[in-house]
Amino acid sequence: MGSKNVKALVLKHGKILAKDIAPSGFDQKIAAENVFNDVLRKAGLSRGDTAHIVATGAGKDSAPYANSEISVVGADALGGNFLYPSARTVIDVGAETSRAVRCNEKGRMIDFAINEKCAAGSGTFIEAMARALEVKLEEIGPLSLKAEKTISMNAQCTIFAESEVVSLIHEKASKADIARAIHYSIANRITSLARRLGIQRDVVLVGGVAKNVGFVSSLKKTLGVELLVPEEPEFVGALGAALASQKGGGSGK
Repeated sequence: MGSKNVKALVLKHGKILAKDIAPSGFDQKIAAENVFNDVLRKAGLSRGDTAHIVATGAGKDSAPYANSEISVVGADALGGNFLYPSARTVIDVGAETSRAVRCNEKGRMIDFAINEKCAAGSGTFIEAMARALEVKLEEIGPLSLKAEKTISMNAQCTIFAESEVVSLIHEKASKADIARAIHYSIANRITSLARRLGIQRDVVLVGGVAKNVGFVSSLKKTLGVELLVPEEPEFVGALGAALASQKGGGSGK
């Protein structure tokens, strides 16, 4: 139950049967119910076929039919470690929050750090900067990889950062160079967050922003380590919740 999208995943004996995603919209409960019905239809199941339903995410209290719940960081740890058994650190960058989680060899969360007070460390920041740069959100990542010069952004706030982008445009800086500066800006914030835990390899990057190639490239350089990125990083939290159901239900951790 994310702030931007609701995701659902059906798991049976460790095998993913179906996945679905839809915008959270103005009524997250309705969105969750629609996604729940859609994912069951994709899996060829009815509601009566479900053994246990675990909810996670910012809106987990609004999830219909949930038997239990698990924290986002707990779900990230389980999901990341399931996909990559060598994972000991999971970084989740979503629409409005970012998290870093350390886990053990069984995917159990050991410690975590979270940034939810400022949009400058989340996907919302990149969306705002894409608008200021007048490029499509899906284009800003690839555009940043074409940068030729290094530009630093000093603003610590999304609003000030937008003004800084406009100033750089007026100074005739290329859009590619500005795009890379934007991605380095958020990557530096995520790196600071992760280092509060003490980064332990292997590191898995999940969440919707992990689909942005420019951000992935910048974060690799600021962290100084390779990143393992799932094919569908936005579903790792839902996967972790499903795994929690097979481990006796959500623990809340």
